Amino acid sequence: MEERSASMDEYEKLLVRMSKPRVMIDNAGCADATRVMIDSARKHIFLLEAVQVLADLNLSIKKAYISSDGRWFMDVFHVTDLNGNKIIDQSVLKTIEQSLEAAHGGGSKTKTLEGVTALELTGTDRVGLLSELFAVISNLNCTVVDATVWTHNGRIASLIYLKDDDSGTLIEDSSKLGLLKVMLRNVLKGQNDISCAKTCVSSAVATHMERRLHQMMFSDRDNERNPIIKTGSVCPVVFVQNFLERDYSVVNIHCSDRNKLLFDVVCTLTDMNYVVFHAIIDTSGERAFLEFFIKRIDGTSIVSEVEKQRLILCLQAAIERRTSQGVRLELCTSDKKGLLAEVTRTFRENGLNVTMAEISTSKNTALNTFYVTDAVGNLPDPTTIESIRQWIGLSSLKVNHPPTIYHHNTPEKPSLGPGGAMLLSLGSLVRRNLYNLGIIKSCS
Repeated sequence: MEERSASMDEYEKLLVRMSKPRVMIDNAGCADATRVMIDSARKHIFLLEAVQVLADLNLSIKKAYISSDGRWFMDVFHVTDLNGNKIIDQSVLKTIEQSLEAAHGGGSKTKTLEGVTALELTGTDRVGLLSELFAVISNLNCTVVDATVWTHNGRIASLIYLKDDDSGTLIEDSSKLGLLKVMLRNVLKGQNDISCAKTCVSSAVATHMERRLHQMMFSDRDNERNPIIKTGSVCPVVFVQNFLERDYSVVNIHCSDRNKLLFDVVCTLTDMNYVVFHAIIDTSGERAFLEFFIKRIDGTSIVSEVEKQRLILCLQAAIERRTSQGVRLELCTSDKKGLLAEVTRTFRENGLNVTMAEISTSKNTALNTFYVTDAVGNLPDPTTIESIRQWIGLSSLKVNHPPTIYHHNTPEKPSLGPGGAMLLSLGSLVRRNLYNLGIIKSCS
């Protein structure tokens, strides 16, 4: 009996060793990027976890190759820092390796804050809305510790972490919390959004913040709404077709490259219960080309046109949500009660609309980033920005260009031809990988 027990223990240890990913980092094989290679036992969520780790470390993914034989994943990512440099700092390289291994084991670190109340807000966006929300929070003696705000197609979604000013910790008074939720919902619904405005205490605080924002906007069906403010941005091109030879559905995406693009796409596919079996991601100039071979989680491909169109709209929305719009303003100043209400009120009084915001505090210092446009979605008048900076403080509020992704000079890939057909044949790059792996008999 003891021998059998020992044998089982050894078997379980073998399974653990086999399932643990092997992470290899190579700086010699590629001239302009660091290669991160991952071999791991197949797990539906692992691709998202791996991409999330790289995104959270502010790494830019220049190329990626994902392939699975059904039981095993082989992923290769070509990454740089946001300035286009290889990763040579040994401590950063070690962090990448350890974080990827931890993610596979369920130990991925999401942003968590202790002693706070987390609120989720969704509603109709309008000029000055953020100012009204922060004013309500301040008037009820609460302080925003951390927050992220996204807007898309006339909708707003926000995760806000609060502390009670009276106790210095989370809001434990149920009546106060109830009043806060009602008042915030009244602000969100305005005059004509009674059914769609939502405020709730977050029950998903362990979920990655940006993934949760995607889930909130997806649930709010922002992809089905028409934008109130026209920004002039180019809509991502998305195709969904079937690859009958292997019973895959093939998703092709052609859009502007930006940081965290792959995370946003993989996050949406995962939360819509699609499994990525093979993929290739490439960037050229300021463009990104992404191709995914996917199946539903039950192993079937997409059949109906309705489902294809829904997937296309959802992927376009996921890409657009994080696309920065307007002028980037960075606020760094001593934190104080009512600071956010005061700053956003100044924006509103000068006719500025906040399209995206990231709020944080560190050791009594406010570190906030706002993207602002004028009331109709255009870049604001520079004189208006300077007037606001004079009012808030030139040293505290600075205009900064959003972090751009450095691109090496490479030839542009073919774009769309007449009728919306890709000049590159659908699935050609991944088919070549499948052929080289021996999975299919021909790559033609």
